[in-house]
Amino acid sequence: MNMKVKNTSQNMKDIIKLQPKITVQGKVVPFENNEQTLLDCLESANIEVHYHCRDGFCGACRVTLVTGEINYPLGEPLAFVGENEILPCCCVPVTDISIAIDE
Repeated sequence: MNMKVKNTSQNMKDIIKLQPKITVQGKVVPFENNEQTLLDCLESANIEVHYHCRDGFCGACRVTLVTGEINYPLGEPLAFVGENEILPCCCVPVTDISIAIDE
């Protein structure tokens, strides 16, 4: 698997210079608004992700990062994140990514 998680507090505008694409559930969704989180982008594309917060505290939105690289612009989430897992509520894609959502 080819994935990378960065935990820096760089400005999102500096991180996202191109429009990364998100592959999920057979769809390809462009990440067009660098002011939003991955969760916001998925919701805009009518892709359901379960969540309870939007700040990386609870971990309910946990998905699997299959390929690609993401960043947590506000720092490491407080919720437990296992290997290959990311929290879309508080991350942004840096490159094209592929994710898997548990049903």
